[in-house]
Amino acid sequence: MTVPLPTDTTRWRCTLCGNLTRFDVTRSSKVVEYVHLDLAGEPKVEEREVLSESIESVRCRWCNAVDKVELVDRPGAGS
Repeated sequence: MTVPLPTDTTRWRCTLCGNLTRFDVTRSSKVVEYVHLDLAGEPKVEEREVLSESIESVRCRWCNAVDKVELVDRPGAGS
């Protein structure tokens, strides 16, 4: 089950325990990065462009439930 990302007016909520704040998110990303190596060979990412990204799963940190996370309205989002 794919869980959509929260928006400015929504947030995640675990339907099993009611958690609104702690989740483990597994995501896949395809990115292009500009990596600058200093003279010692240490890499530093200076630019990052996300080409695609998808959320594979969201697990509740409180009760360990998977596939029990839904989107709900944020308080005051309608005003």
